[in-house]
Amino acid sequence: MAGTDDAVAADDDALYVLTAVLLTPAKFPSVLGDDYPEACTRLGLAPLATGYGLVLGQDGQGARWTVVVDDVSLVAVAIASWDCGMEYDLSPDEHSVVTALPGWPLAVAVAAPGVPAPHDPDPAPEDGDRAPLAPPESGTWGPAQRRLGADEIALQWATWRDQIDDADFATDGPPGDSPAVTEAREPLTGVRRVLAEARAYVTNPPPLGRVRSSFASGDARTLRADGPGWSMVARTDDIAFVLLDDEPGEVLPVGRGPELPALLEALDKMAVRPA
Repeated sequence: MAGTDDAVAADDDALYVLTAVLLTPAKFPSVLGDDYPEACTRLGLAPLATGYGLVLGQDGQGARWTVVVDDVSLVAVAIASWDCGMEYDLSPDEHSVVTALPGWPLAVAVAAPGVPAPHDPDPAPEDGDRAPLAPPESGTWGPAQRRLGADEIALQWATWRDQIDDADFATDGPPGDSPAVTEAREPLTGVRRVLAEARAYVTNPPPLGRVRSSFASGDARTLRADGPGWSMVARTDDIAFVLLDDEPGEVLPVGRGPELPALLEALDKMAVRPA
């Protein structure tokens, strides 16, 4: 995380940087949408192939701002440095700033010292009725919460995988009557729909970013696929987990069986990968 004395601009317009995220076809805040174009639309941005960096911080009055920059490599280096516990002065050149949006699309647990507590800035006349960006509510279930749940599974794969006994699986699809998993028989139709739509992606490519592939241990890859009302997280050498808008809070495991390995391999070949 950047030191809070770092700023995108100087004087009264200074932005005290708290964190940053990438907005690219291969890596974007999934809370914003099922795919990269949808995420860009949510922020009023054109879906450039090169992507953007989102710098989250507070101004001198404590107001929350999301500054969009087109210097993706600078933001990527900053994030990598912070992830390694290193300091990095993220100070994008003013010429790289595309726009500044009020609010934060993600929850940020820290605040800049020496300024008022984080709050939304006063609306500007040119903003019209547009509300400031805000993270989704945690007490409800919907597309954003479903995608955040899939994010968590991807980050904590080993923890979720350890809860599943391979003996529970017979074929591709949810397990039978094992008490070790969430009630899986009721959403069986939904899981089958997800697998069918995922297979369709192989022959009819979806919008950019609907299927993403990232590094996993060994020779495996972590796959993330999203669609209308569903998210799937899988490892190419293992099983998959499905989340549905229609099944609040449920995490539905899908066994490898005879068909899932080929599906995951095909999805991995057409997925977007980080540069």
